[in-house]
Amino acid sequence: MDVEELRQMLAHEKSALPLPESLLERELAPNLNLVESALAWQESADNHAIICFDDPNYPSFLKQISAPPPILFIKGELDAFFPPTLAIVGSRAASRAGLQLAYRFGSELGELGFGVCSGMAVGVDGSAHQGCLDSGGKTLAVLGTGVDVIYPKRHRKIYEDIQAHGAIVSEFWPGTKPFSGNFPKRNRIISGLSIGTLVVEACRKSGSLITARLALEQGREVFAIPGSVLAENNQGCHDLIKDGAKLVENVADIIEEVSALCDFHLEELKSSHHIGEENASDLPFASLLASVGYETTPIDVVVEHSGKAIELVLEQMLELELQGWVAVVPGGYVRIKRS
Repeated sequence: MDVEELRQMLAHEKSALPLPESLLERELAPNLNLVESALAWQESADNHAIICFDDPNYPSFLKQISAPPPILFIKGELDAFFPPTLAIVGSRAASRAGLQLAYRFGSELGELGFGVCSGMAVGVDGSAHQGCLDSGGKTLAVLGTGVDVIYPKRHRKIYEDIQAHGAIVSEFWPGTKPFSGNFPKRNRIISGLSIGTLVVEACRKSGSLITARLALEQGREVFAIPGSVLAENNQGCHDLIKDGAKLVENVADIIEEVSALCDFHLEELKSSHHIGEENASDLPFASLLASVGYETTPIDVVVEHSGKAIELVLEQMLELELQGWVAVVPGGYVRIKRS
């Protein structure tokens, strides 16, 4: 839609707009200069995009939340929205151990083909983004500012790396400066883009707990890492665990819970983008790979289903692991790669 079409719609088709009756009764005076500025921003670079709710590139998981943003401004790669994504959030004043955990989980999830979503804040957010980037994964940063506003400024390097190997996302118009009320609002997008949310460290009044609560309301999984009972930064995580969040010690704890949502995400992706089924003839050791599920599969189950000798199974499973098709987890294997 160009500016002139928007002018005509606003002038002659007010009744067609998805707005409350009370608002439609008023005289609408849209800021067309703002619209023109946004469209000019979109045209200014190849990696700039504006996605409306009915656009086929609009993330399918985000459509399912109660208040999806009607428009998204994107700076980066649109295919960064394709992998199943985990949100990693936590304290801005994270401990050294918290920063190391956020980095490790971000890195391991990236290696396994998952995306990592966070808010690019200092502390846990930044470490999770960096870990995913360093592993070659795709990471999404949802901002409480316009996509062209780097906040905090110390994260300029992360910001630049994310748009090159992921995407910067915002529902706010380009040029929107930091405003405290916008950051809790963007948290619904972080959880909405993700199949689950991992809280690394959080005080009892942390904004990360808002994201966790929103994830629960959206029907997504919530995970929390425990810590010392003496540390204030761990109290929020302990409260989440008491309330039913899954206690997490490693990435395998997450994968075994989200496999069903991963499959749903991929089915949604196939239907919206007309992606065909994988061709079994193109897969290495196809019959053996078919014996490994997206949940933990014991080695004896793999042997039984494949009909192969255990020596051959172990040899071929090692090859599949080296090629990135499966991962060794406590209790067996999980399949982590889809063609």
